[in-house]
Parts: sequence; structure tokens; C-alpha cells
Amino acid sequence: MIGFFKSSIGRKVAMAASAFFLIIFLLQHFAINILSVFSPDMFNEVSHFMGVNPVVQFALQPVLIFAIIFHFVMGTILEIKNKKALGVAYVKNNGAANSSWMSRNMIWTGLMILAFLVLHLGIDFWIPEINTKYIVGDLSGLIDPNNAESGFRYYEELHHKFEHPLTVILYVVAFILLGMHLLHGFTSAFQSMGATVGRKKIMKQIGVIYSVAIPLGFVFIALYHHFNH
Repeated sequence: MIGFFKSSIGRKVAMAASAFFLIIFLLQHFAINILSVFSPDMFNEVSHFMGVNPVVQFALQPVLIFAIIFHFVMGTILEIKNKKALGVAYVKNNGAANSSWMSRNMIWTGLMILAFLVLHLGIDFWIPEINTKYIVGDLSGLIDPNNAESGFRYYEELHHKFEHPLTVILYVVAFILLGMHLLHGFTSAFQSMGATVGRKKIMKQIGVIYSVAIPLGFVFIALYHHFNH
């Protein structure tokens, strides 16, 4: 197993596997959050299920955290090793002529997205949720299907997150960077797995659609809640 990660192919496959997981997570995360625009009640119900389900909380959530950290650590390692392998030739080559801006700056867009995830998933939501449920031990603020008066979390919490313009600007910038990161990373992940053989054009088209639609969808959610206060 250790030898697998030491090889160039092994690292690329591991990187692609973590990318697939995060691509699926983004789609699932968007599907839940868009409910806040069309059906706040359904958004509350789905969020409550995700917030108290033990499989999600104690199995999938740790896997997600690991995948995020692994993806960016592995990306940094690959970037460093690629530059070392290219050496002097890398300096002499005209990077702009041989690759896109996105492919040359994946490490920087990735690090900025990671910083945003720490703010968004960690400071804004995950840490307060852990504190409420497991440290304070007070579940009264969670939506209770049997008590219509309960629930300061979920929809109301999400809605008020986008009240301040600076928060909205931060989210919009973060999702623009995410789209740029995905434009290269989506196709690259499939290519590393050999899934683009004979279908590179269509996979690239799917990648463009996904990389534009999902970030734009998140931007729409942020703007919707901001302008509907």
C-alpha cells in the first residue's frame, strides 16, 4: 500500500479517487441547499435527517473531512514532485503555451478553496453544530418534527448567513475559484482513471457543464437569500 502511494501513477489514482468523492459530495450538497430556495420545510427536514443520522454523522462525515484534507495534501505533493521532475526545463518552457492558466495554478485555487471550506464547513456550521449537540448537549434548537415551535437552525441559520454583503462577496469569489479549479480537475480526474479514452471530448463537455453549473448554483443560493431578507 505504501509503495502504491510512492509511485507517480498511484498518487494520481489516489488523487482522482478523492476528487470523485468530492465531486459527488458537491452535487449532493448543492441538491440539499437548493431546497432552501424552493421549499424551506423540505430543506429543514432533509437537514434534520443529515444532522442526526448516525451513519452520516459518524461514518460519512469523518470520511468527508479525510477526503478534503487528503485531496489537498496529495495535490500539493504532486505539484512539488512535478516541478522537481521538470527542473530547469520547467523554467525554460513557456507554460502559457503548453497548458492553461487553471492547470498551472491548481495548487493556489485549491488552497484558497480549502481556506473557504475551513470557514464555511468548519467555523460557520460544523464547529457550532458539534458544540450544540455534543459539548453543550442541547438538542432543543434542532428541528423537531413533533414540535412546530422548535428550531433556530437549518433554514433560518442558512438564510441569515447571507445577510451581510461581505459574506456574500466571499462566497461568490470562493465559488468562482471552485469553478476554475473544477474546469481542469474534473477532466483530469477521469483521465487519471483512464475513463476518457475514446470519449475525451464528451467528458470535457460534461466537465465544463458541471464546473459552471454547480458553482453558479451555489452563487444563486447565496444571492437569493441575501436579496430576500
